[in-house]
Amino acid sequence: MKDQAQVVVVGGGIVGVNIAYHLAKLGWTDVVLFEKGEIASGESSHAAGLVTQFATSQTLMQFRKYSIELYSGLKLFEHVGSLRVASTPEQFKELQRSVSRAKGLGMDVEIISPAEALKIMPQLSKENLYGAIYLPRDGQLDPYTTTTSMARFSKEMGVTIYTGVRVTGIELSPKGEIQRVLTDHGSAKTNIVVNAAGMWAPRVAAMAGLHIPTTPVDHQHIALKAVAGHEFSHETPCLRDPDNLVYMRQEAGGLVIGGYEPNPLARWIDGVPWEHGGATLPADYDRFEMLLEGAIRRIPFLDQAGIMEGAIRRIPFLDQAGIITLVCHPGAYTPDCQPMLGPMPGARGMWIAAGMSLNGYGGAGGIGKLMAEWIVTGEPSLDVYAFRATRFGNYYASPDYAAERTREGVKYYYRLRFPNWLMTL
Repeated sequence: MKDQAQVVVVGGGIVGVNIAYHLAKLGWTDVVLFEKGEIASGESSHAAGLVTQFATSQTLMQFRKYSIELYSGLKLFEHVGSLRVASTPEQFKELQRSVSRAKGLGMDVEIISPAEALKIMPQLSKENLYGAIYLPRDGQLDPYTTTTSMARFSKEMGVTIYTGVRVTGIELSPKGEIQRVLTDHGSAKTNIVVNAAGMWAPRVAAMAGLHIPTTPVDHQHIALKAVAGHEFSHETPCLRDPDNLVYMRQEAGGLVIGGYEPNPLARWIDGVPWEHGGATLPADYDRFEMLLEGAIRRIPFLDQAGIMEGAIRRIPFLDQAGIITLVCHPGAYTPDCQPMLGPMPGARGMWIAAGMSLNGYGGAGGIGKLMAEWIVTGEPSLDVYAFRATRFGNYYASPDYAAERTREGVKYYYRLRFPNWLMTL
């Protein structure tokens, strides 16, 4: 193992490999990446694979727009397009406001009528369909292939990647500067560490005496078999329906459906076990039922698959209901559901790219580029004030408080917030 490097990246998920890739593109090839398992074996292993340019912030839109073009240029992306539908008048007004920001960044996006949405995706219900936005450059990717390919491209440019190597400590100089990374296979001298360790980022930060308030929150998605006579073609656009709290994409003629539950479950608030890896957790069918009902409202023929109201509770009959699997996997969120990016005071040379809050594959390309430029030049290339790693006050040092605020943020990830609403769980 190399005993020194210009930069050490901790974490071999989509964010870590993107940072390594973009550092190498800028000429910094003396980069070592440590991954405690295999590449794409943590949060990245369970992503649904939908990627959209659309977001509520111009900076996030720029991250995602770049990510899609990057993956597309590397032949890792399918431009099947995406629809984001409005099932309430209020949601449609929000889409109209957001489209102007997107167009200002040069995105190919249009507000379309209900009739136009049905023409693009005939399976949609006409009920409570007030319009949509259509992004033809959006689409989907294979998470494992994309992550491992980005790692391979990084290695081809000179980055050194070690798998099965867990970081166990970080040494600081008397002046509080990063000077060495310790692992269970030896140590590497360095002055720059990029903490892209996903759910384990708080534990890695703690090795340098730092606290970052990210909390793992369960996220579930389900795979449904194709229904005879109603198969989805490979070109079916990805679909998002925030009012019904769901997103979906086609897979093998069926659907992968996920969404944002109204009562999300936080776990491991005192630290994620190192041995967790990419294992799934026991699924909670009762929690997911509300999302399936929302999917049925938007795609009515799913009833023909046997997924009727209440059917999800009859667990022994799930195979007959056309359900292949319900996957439960935690992801790292921040209390405001925005990524944490940039340098951290208290340990000079420590950089954070964590708490992606479901901005993984969509954000990783742009975030990797920004982090690399920031490290190399000393300045971020975009306005990332809202994402700075130092934005949370000392009261977030309470794991319980941080977890409750994070659960609240996840609850409202798709929902519209209105003035004077009491934000409760």
